[in-house]
Amino acid sequence: MATMTLSAADQVRRRGLRRMRSVALALLLLAAVIYVATLHLSGGWAYLNAASEAAMVGALADWFAVTALFRHPLGLPIPHTAIVPTRKDSLAESLEQFVTENFLSEEVVAEKMRTAQVSRRVGEWLADGTHAERIVAEGARTIGAALPHIGDEDVSAFVRGTLLPRFVKEPLSPIAGHFVQSVVEDGAHHALFDLLMVEAYDWLAGNRELVADVVGPRAPRWSPQWVDRLVIDRIHREALAWLADVRDNQAHPARRAVDRLLAQLADDLQHDPETMERFEAWKTRMLTHPDMASSLTAVWDAMRTALIDSINDPDSTLRTRAVKAIRDLGGRLQDDEALRTRVDARAVEAVGYVVRTYGAEIVSVISDTIERWDGREASARIELHVGRDLQFIRINGTVVGALVGLLIHTLSQLL
Repeated sequence: MATMTLSAADQVRRRGLRRMRSVALALLLLAAVIYVATLHLSGGWAYLNAASEAAMVGALADWFAVTALFRHPLGLPIPHTAIVPTRKDSLAESLEQFVTENFLSEEVVAEKMRTAQVSRRVGEWLADGTHAERIVAEGARTIGAALPHIGDEDVSAFVRGTLLPRFVKEPLSPIAGHFVQSVVEDGAHHALFDLLMVEAYDWLAGNRELVADVVGPRAPRWSPQWVDRLVIDRIHREALAWLADVRDNQAHPARRAVDRLLAQLADDLQHDPETMERFEAWKTRMLTHPDMASSLTAVWDAMRTALIDSINDPDSTLRTRAVKAIRDLGGRLQDDEALRTRVDARAVEAVGYVVRTYGAEIVSVISDTIERWDGREASARIELHVGRDLQFIRINGTVVGALVGLLIHTLSQLL
């Protein structure tokens, strides 16, 4: 066997190969001993002699066939022997073609993906709290190690050189309009409007003097001050009452007016050229402002600091919610058939794309690896993996040869 480094598994294979070789050789020697011992004997011994003779022929023929795969039998350069070391490159190409056509074709892989229930299995794995926590922990470790290496200069250069110019060029009015439309349709703005009404009521309730400062100078000069105070108090009470009514009444006309206003704005942002032009002009002024890049960089720096603190704390809300989100996703993948169907379809598309685009490069690992081996090493490695099973050919050849020889001799005597 060619000199090469053997792993623990290869050591086990080599011991198995040697053991089976010994068994095959022992059977050949046994047949030879029986043949010599029964030579020139008559009666029933002649049958045993014929069987042992045929057994030796079968054993030697199969020994030659098995040996010829990996080396020249007895070191003799017999044609069409040592097939593996002399033709390893063509064998590697044939093996590569076989794997490509029968295992790594897009149709075969796609069919396997369809029947493998990948999404269900992934869902079961993700639903396990231990696995979800492990994913979050590994992700936190990776992100925590990467974030500190992203400097402010890099972020600022990206924002100034790529992000802001791209947003300036891209028309964002339709996107903004679609977003506002989705917000209105889902009623997502109602919570914000409620908050604004609560804050407006509380602010007005505590700032009567500001109302007096606004209304007082507009009162007629001839009006007595006590009349002005009555008017200011009435305006203040009516304003508070109106804000309270809007705050507490979900069907208030003011709320419906805000809904209509936002819906009209969403439509204009998507379809009205004048509104779209004004929005794009405002967007350009905002994004090209000298302080925009530095402001975004400062926001990123604050977010990065907060994110690092959160991911480094095993009990942080961020990590807890991430674990819960992963477990919820796992549960949905198990229970939501429509979601599983979509995920499986995307997985099939992704695997098909990989096989279609990179399949040749993936399979070429076979031929590239074998071509790097020299002939003796390739022969040794392949024999190490399949040689033990090939020894059964020798054993079977010995046994079958003996039976065939016995049958032929018997038929010869009968005829």
